Amino acid sequence: MNFTPKNKTTNIILLVAAFGIVSLILWNTNSFFKNFKEEERHKMEIWATAQLELLQSSETMELGNLTLKVFQNNTSTPMILVNKDGSVKTNNISKELVSDSLYVQKKILQFESENTPILIDDNGDHLQTLYYGNSEVLNKLKFYPLALLLIILLFGAVIFFFFKTNKASEQNKLWAGMAKETAHQIGTPLSSLLGWNELLKAEKINPEITKEIEKDISRLETITDRFSKIGSLPKLDEYDIVKETKDAYDYLKIRSSKLIHFSFDSKVESLPVMLNHSLFNWTIENLVKNGIDAMRGRGSIGIEIVPSGNHVNILVSDTGHGIAKNNYRAIFNPGHTSKKRGWGLGLSLVKRIVEEYHDGKIKVLSSSKEGTIMQISLKVNS
Repeated sequence: MNFTPKNKTTNIILLVAAFGIVSLILWNTNSFFKNFKEEERHKMEIWATAQLELLQSSETMELGNLTLKVFQNNTSTPMILVNKDGSVKTNNISKELVSDSLYVQKKILQFESENTPILIDDNGDHLQTLYYGNSEVLNKLKFYPLALLLIILLFGAVIFFFFKTNKASEQNKLWAGMAKETAHQIGTPLSSLLGWNELLKAEKINPEITKEIEKDISRLETITDRFSKIGSLPKLDEYDIVKETKDAYDYLKIRSSKLIHFSFDSKVESLPVMLNHSLFNWTIENLVKNGIDAMRGRGSIGIEIVPSGNHVNILVSDTGHGIAKNNYRAIFNPGHTSKKRGWGLGLSLVKRIVEEYHDGKIKVLSSSKEGTIMQISLKVNS
């Protein structure tokens, strides 16, 4: 995803448009709520008029059909009718709770806060006071904007994670493409080196020279093999995790500065694990080299193998400057680096190799000014 000025402007326009639509929906909902509340007020005023007609009638039979219809149709709005002598009459309120005077008083206060009471007077003589609350429909409508906002937020979160995942997928394709292209580009000069080395052998050059060239060629072949496997599911075979880790350790120890003290310890002699030989060695090398960089070429590197149930933990420790706790996860993100010339791909590839290819886990076990311990956990092949 390219963050060009054009794309940025488009994103701002879409964001403003989305905000405008949400604001319009909320405003419209609020207007509808007010209108509905006014309609309920009007309905209660009609009911109060019908109640006054009832009080003025000596017998129920004298009531008109319209008045009776008004009484019969009010089945949703809760109300409390208080007579001038203090007695109360309720409608659409649970009969079990009406006998509780404290509950009735609380309801009166609640209704008064929700709607202005309606006074029922007859020629200036105050007869009753009508307290009424919001109907069930109105109460549900009151929370509709909140529900709408929640839905919009959830929808926005889904879109955000979709684009984030899509972006990560594009980045993975980019890194995989770069890795495969690198492997392809290395292949051409590597073939030439093989040919030149054979010519040197034919010229009977010092065997030690050609032997060292063969080591470097072998190393380049290993690197090419590693890069070619990025982006595709590698083949896993059963290997002894102790031997594979020790081989990677020995290779790095011989080729590192004498100012680096190496130590290796395993709690078991051997342990079978499903591995890709080339990629696992690359993982160990990356972690060790990162540790050496953190120590600025002077300090101690330790590798320890510790069985843990049906898993085995490979601990790689260094005496470097440490990692800030808020960066424990960030260091595995593509592009994250503390080096001036680093690309921030090493630990990202390590995480992918361990977790996606080997179904394992990698994390910063601990870190301080005294050093860092990285932990790889892999399943033991039982």
